[in-house]
Amino acid sequence: METFGLLAGGFAAALTPENLLWALVGVLLGTAVGVLPGLGSAMAVALLLPVTFKLDPTGAFIMFTAVYYGGLFGDSTTSILMNTPGNSSAIATAIEGHRMARRGRAPQALATAAVGAFLGAVVSTTVVAFFSNVIIDIALRFGPAEYLALAVFAFLATSAVVAQSMVRGTIALTIGLAIAMVGIDSQSGAARFTLGVPSLFEGISVVTVTVGLLALGEVLHVASRVHRGGHAVAPVSAGGTPWLGRGDLRRALPAWLRGIGFGLPFGAIPAGGSEIPTFLAYGTERRLARFRARRGRGADEFGEGAIEGVAAPESAASSTAGTAMGALLGLGLPTSATAAIMLAAFQQYGMQPGPLLFERNADLVWTLLASLFVGSVMLLVLNLPFAPLWARLLLIPRRYLYAGITGFAVLGVYAASYSTTDLWLLILLGLLGFMMRRYEIPLAPVLIAVILGPLAETELRRALAIGQGDVGVLFAGPITLGIYTVVLAAVAFVGIARARSRARTAAPAPEDAPAG
Repeated sequence: METFGLLAGGFAAALTPENLLWALVGVLLGTAVGVLPGLGSAMAVALLLPVTFKLDPTGAFIMFTAVYYGGLFGDSTTSILMNTPGNSSAIATAIEGHRMARRGRAPQALATAAVGAFLGAVVSTTVVAFFSNVIIDIALRFGPAEYLALAVFAFLATSAVVAQSMVRGTIALTIGLAIAMVGIDSQSGAARFTLGVPSLFEGISVVTVTVGLLALGEVLHVASRVHRGGHAVAPVSAGGTPWLGRGDLRRALPAWLRGIGFGLPFGAIPAGGSEIPTFLAYGTERRLARFRARRGRGADEFGEGAIEGVAAPESAASSTAGTAMGALLGLGLPTSATAAIMLAAFQQYGMQPGPLLFERNADLVWTLLASLFVGSVMLLVLNLPFAPLWARLLLIPRRYLYAGITGFAVLGVYAASYSTTDLWLLILLGLLGFMMRRYEIPLAPVLIAVILGPLAETELRRALAIGQGDVGVLFAGPITLGIYTVVLAAVAFVGIARARSRARTAAPAPEDAPAG
């Protein structure tokens, strides 16, 4: 009953005109950046970070989370209409969604994605709201060694598990840790990697890092490919209005629920995104369709535009966002690039997510959770009937779009510190982001390392101080042993899976394999 009272108070605050306005702005921006190829919620939050530091924290975080959810909603539009996922979490949706669009069922595909994202967001947010006490109880059992183990989990998960190449993931992690070490050591007072520049004594701002790598790096990457051909937009007027008939609902509803089941646990795992559960959900639906076809219970439409292939990945991707917010608020652990930037936003306002956040800033936390429900309803209203209108954003010439992003990035970074050094760092980091994209080095490990690197260093020193220099204290507790066991098992599992994948790739491909 206490949770109902706290959530009711959160709704009372979230439904004020001011907070409703911030939620509306967030869902509009999130959907827009999700629709536009190459952008994403991480970039949008990074761009907003330097210009919102004077806002009320509650309003700012309502807008950030609305952008986060909106990016997942809008990304499906690009995937379905252009077969160009704006983020890797929408790759699975593009496989069947674009085929549905080519069959004249683009509105139905867009509606399936919108409803699936809505259900995933609502269910995952409900789980976080009513099981936050469990998350807090677990977090209160954590000491320095346990928090260090979580940071190591995040580092290895993002660099070894999510990255396509373990070597590239490790390179990205090293880059992030090196950036995090710039500045004055808080304990010894020694200057590290400052090159004698006084402006670097306080370290490199997280705002500069995120905007440089995500925004300016993407602009340079797009500029380098400006003469390449674009993609045609599938017709959205064919196939009727974006509503689902009874037959579509009967097929989509079980797929939505199965996708939510895949997404909920993965959102709390430091794996850098929702790619794994979306592909697991897609693969499960494909196997189920083949099983039903063999039993004579229906046709296997996978490869021709199966609605289950859109429903399950979308609900899985959206449900990861809710539990990712739970991990961020309850444990202070970012499990995706967007969550990492939001952690930096909390630190910008002088707050540290974790169990104490629910005690010291309970009003903000419950208002934020309530706003997630409000934002999900707004997103459904904006995406279900108006998906064809959002698709018109794809017609914006890229030279105007990315010129605006560049100007906004430069002004935002300069306004945050009024430092020309940050502008030079922005350019250097933009070039670094461009080179990382050029050589397919993932960005998520860099962002996770920049955010969690100082925390890991502090907790390591605290643990060693408690153990009087005995390294065994890092592995003494059952929680730490459990975390490290999961890490080793995950790395081993991914290594074996990738070895098998390479073996299958080396084998001759069947002639009747569907085109990708």
